[in-house]
Amino acid sequence: MRSTEDVVELLRKALAGVGVVLPSLGVDPVTGASDEPFALVDLGRCNVRTAERLASVLRGERPAVGTPVVDTRDGRLGEVMEHLGKVVRLRPVAGGGAWECPVESAGPAAPEEVLRTRVRWMNRQSAGA
Repeated sequence: MRSTEDVVELLRKALAGVGVVLPSLGVDPVTGASDEPFALVDLGRCNVRTAERLASVLRGERPAVGTPVVDTRDGRLGEVMEHLGKVVRLRPVAGGGAWECPVESAGPAAPEEVLRTRVRWMNRQSAGA
């Protein structure tokens, strides 16, 4: 049988593997200090975006809500807002109007390209302010 600490670490890694981070995930301090053989796992609190992403992952949606993707039809970068059957609604990474994209056209976005696009957008915003 694994220790509660081991199980918490396995859960932390599994969640990270699908892009979910629960910052307060840990061993419950009250039951962890008791004589009980197995302490409770405290899933803690998270913001609404993390909760929405976790729900999307649990529903088996791919790509999950909150995931940056590239629309392979035209190269635009977007973040998945919701699933609408075989279509995902995307929010532009660099501002602008949302659009719909077939799930099969939503490819993985390179993290460095997402970061570069967001930095360029922020620079444009600060220059125009």
